[in-house]
Amino acid sequence: MPLLRDVKDQLGSAYLLDHVDNPVEWRNWSQASLEEANLRDRPIFLSIGYAACHWCHVMAHESFEDERIAAYLNEHFIPIKVDREERPDVDALYMAATQLISGHGGWPMSVFLLPDGRPFMAGTYYPPVDRGGHVGFARLLEALHGAWVTQRALVEEQAEELSGSLAREVQFVDHLAPHDDTIDLRAVRERLRGELLDRFDVEGGFGAAPKFPRPSYVEALLYFDDDASRDAVTRTLDAMSRRGLYDHFGGGFARYSTDAIWHVPHFEKMLSDQALLARCYLDAARVLGQATWRAVALDTLGFVVRDLSVEGGFASSLDADAGGVEGSHVTWTPEEVERVLRDGGVERDLDDALRRWRIERDGTFEGRSIPRLAEGESFVTPFPLEDAHQALTRARATRIQPGRDEKIILEWNAMTASALLRSGEPTFEANGLALLSSLARTHFHDDAWWRTERLEAHASASDVAWLCDAMVDAFELRGESEWLDRAAALARYVVTHYWDGEVPTATNPSVGGGVFSQSDLVLDLRTRPKEIFDGATPSAHAVATRSFARLALCRGDSELLVIAQRLVTLAGTLLVSHPSAVPDLVAAAGFALDGVEVVIPGVPGELARHVRSMAMPRTVLITGRGDSPLLVGRSEGLAYVCRGGVCDRPVATRDELDALLRASLA
Repeated sequence: MPLLRDVKDQLGSAYLLDHVDNPVEWRNWSQASLEEANLRDRPIFLSIGYAACHWCHVMAHESFEDERIAAYLNEHFIPIKVDREERPDVDALYMAATQLISGHGGWPMSVFLLPDGRPFMAGTYYPPVDRGGHVGFARLLEALHGAWVTQRALVEEQAEELSGSLAREVQFVDHLAPHDDTIDLRAVRERLRGELLDRFDVEGGFGAAPKFPRPSYVEALLYFDDDASRDAVTRTLDAMSRRGLYDHFGGGFARYSTDAIWHVPHFEKMLSDQALLARCYLDAARVLGQATWRAVALDTLGFVVRDLSVEGGFASSLDADAGGVEGSHVTWTPEEVERVLRDGGVERDLDDALRRWRIERDGTFEGRSIPRLAEGESFVTPFPLEDAHQALTRARATRIQPGRDEKIILEWNAMTASALLRSGEPTFEANGLALLSSLARTHFHDDAWWRTERLEAHASASDVAWLCDAMVDAFELRGESEWLDRAAALARYVVTHYWDGEVPTATNPSVGGGVFSQSDLVLDLRTRPKEIFDGATPSAHAVATRSFARLALCRGDSELLVIAQRLVTLAGTLLVSHPSAVPDLVAAAGFALDGVEVVIPGVPGELARHVRSMAMPRTVLITGRGDSPLLVGRSEGLAYVCRGGVCDRPVATRDELDALLRASLA
């Protein structure tokens, strides 16, 4: 089996490339690596991380660059390195194992496996030597090698016991008690609202530090027109966009906040966060009429287009570190600001600039300040400070910049295309359409969809389902049938390669076990996970439900709608009892069980633009002159609102259309 260093020219992962020169003899995850471990009768050390991960860099420097530790690893283990962004299926399986064994998860993930891939020990970051109550990595390796040599039967017994628990964990949906009653979505949403408000923190967000953006939580609360829900939405969106989580001189959101007040971020930026948060801010701006939130979304998309563009799509992330120092590209001192403004001829603005962005002496991040907006300052830079903002932005660009992971992840790029298409800005909409066409060329090869443009790992169910959903967005924008045709082909691909068991039909709707996260073309994992819980990104189960249901509504496809409804039914117990575990599925269920079709035949005009200007939960827009059966026999210039195959009388004005929509979505 070739080592990573032997195939470095073939690697597309910045994370793997970061490790090719380690003295550790890393292999890539593959069937061949497992066979090598079996042939040499050695346990596997599996290290999983990603390029923008700060603690991954720390462990690499402390342990994987250490000649003594590397020699021991090479002699007694088969070291395998995995980029979690390339292989989310491998990551999901062994993250579940890590959480079962250690009680927590995270990256870097450090897992020890039998040669056949069954885990027997797992953790996250280990210091090189015993420190702060944590066992040192070198001592852990020696202990596990000793157990392998002298207590092999116990190690294998532990792996066997864990395998049963792990299978139940990663296929949780298969073990849910059946939910035989009709699902009351209104009651589910009310319960979700209650659970979210119970978790809401007055500083914005849900829960204690560290705080992660959860856009699906915010979007769930947008359903409700009460003071508590509106307050939670407003505090959260304002806090995330006004404080240190947002990059006020570069644009875009950091991965998460290390504290409870969104002040000190973990500085890495992920493409997926930008896409999902941009969508969230756009929806919130439409519901609550907040122009500021629309400005946040557009600024975020501007950052993506400007700083993450690569040939064929968008890069996956920017590192937290620059020049080996966390956040050094973001933070400031008053002296640095003064020097930049003086050199730029705008020293007159110094006091106002320091006050607006709260650049203070003895800042709270290692003596430096993370820019955040002072109370009462607008998100958009006021005209008198535009010159200062530009000067500081230019100066920051001359600093050592964080590394960029340039692999083009299908799922995250499809999310981004969706956000661009929903922006209402012609330039961004054109970018979104071009991106979808590019992805169809670069990520489909040999009759298979691939996770990245390097064609090294098969696409996950989320990859294909997100692309399907974005194709529906393109249809809603343009009214052109080709986008629905592409979406239908993607839906068929998901059913063919990811569906578990018999496929439901209108005459036999209660069969099938849902979607596996990985394709049946993947042969190097013992267990096929199913992703049901929503996390930083929506689960494969939720995205498949939403994309199938939206496509079915647009095409009048009752058979595809049955598949979406089966996905809802499979998770019915979880939806009803603990909806905050599956907020994206709650939203998707709205399309599957209670979807609304707005049909406006003809070239998209004023009425279609009006519908797109609103946040429309569980609603699809069918426009254009294509071959959707819902357009047949309908008059151009009129709008039809339909539910369950029954349409209201056609209307011709915005006010009439608004009245029908309010009644349908009540």
